[in-house]
Amino acid sequence: MNKKPLFSEEIFRNRIRKVKERMDHAGMELLLVMDPANMNYLTGYDGWSFYVHQGVVVFLDADRPLWFGRQQDSNGAKLTTWLSEEDIYGYPDQYVQSRYTHTMRWVSDLLREKGWDRRRLAVEMDGYWFSARMYLILAEELPRARLTDGTNLVNWVRAVKSPAEIAVMREAARICEKTMKTAIDAIAVGTPQKEAATRVC
Repeated sequence: MNKKPLFSEEIFRNRIRKVKERMDHAGMELLLVMDPANMNYLTGYDGWSFYVHQGVVVFLDADRPLWFGRQQDSNGAKLTTWLSEEDIYGYPDQYVQSRYTHTMRWVSDLLREKGWDRRRLAVEMDGYWFSARMYLILAEELPRARLTDGTNLVNWVRAVKSPAEIAVMREAARICEKTMKTAIDAIAVGTPQKEAATRVC
């Protein structure tokens, strides 16, 4: 199985290092990342599976973060991330939109299994992908953990672009320019919209 993340493992490790530096400065030992863009930034995970709970856990003392998500999506994590299979955890479908349990109970079990249940745990409290119910269940399941706000921690690291990232952004800009020029050149009085769209595609 050939994994081909967009960036090298060295770049991902550098991103993790910068995130850990900010965590350490803020007194955080664990960071629970639920934002899909932040997950991609840290691991390379690229999947349209954000309609179910998924995330990345960064631990100061761990060499690599871990990814968790629905079991059927874990193969996507194996294909698109720089992580090893040992860092990828899939939960069973019984947790998906259940009235009787919640994915954060499964995540809490995972953190207990790792011995990380008494740590200073930061979560993206003001993030779109982290809900009040998630917070309440984590607080209930991990009474000895100290929950704190890690909103935008990864975002601020992302704000400073590396040379490799700038190169990809420039390439994307050139693709966009070519696409827009093709569209503009195809538009004319009497030309059906579908013909212009066909040339763009």
